[in-house]
Amino acid sequence: MKNDIINRDDIELLINSFYKKVQKDPLIAFFFTKIVPVNWEAHLPVMYGFWENILFFSGTYEGNPMAKHKSIHQKCPMKMEHFQRWTSLFNETVDELFEGDKAELAKQRAMSIATVMQIKMFS
Repeated sequence: MKNDIINRDDIELLINSFYKKVQKDPLIAFFFTKIVPVNWEAHLPVMYGFWENILFFSGTYEGNPMAKHKSIHQKCPMKMEHFQRWTSLFNETVDELFEGDKAELAKQRAMSIATVMQIKMFS
């Protein structure tokens, strides 16, 4: 049996594992390498804080992810299949590493985030 996501260390494991997949993915990696070359040393801690706030209401994230993604969308339009792939990789990573209420919440929140972004970008 796998453990649930219980702290920042678990979030770091999840996010590091997820973005390793993203960086190799033939459908979405180019957003992170060509469209907006990501400085991973800066980006990953932001993502840790974002997900820690999403799952534990820690207050460790301040930012506007919608504005950042709209800016990327203007450079290279994101399509539904990009969001589906992102969600699929995220869920796959959660399921490989964790199980429990917080793991399920992480997957639900990822789907909600992807859905809201699609609605705002495509409308």
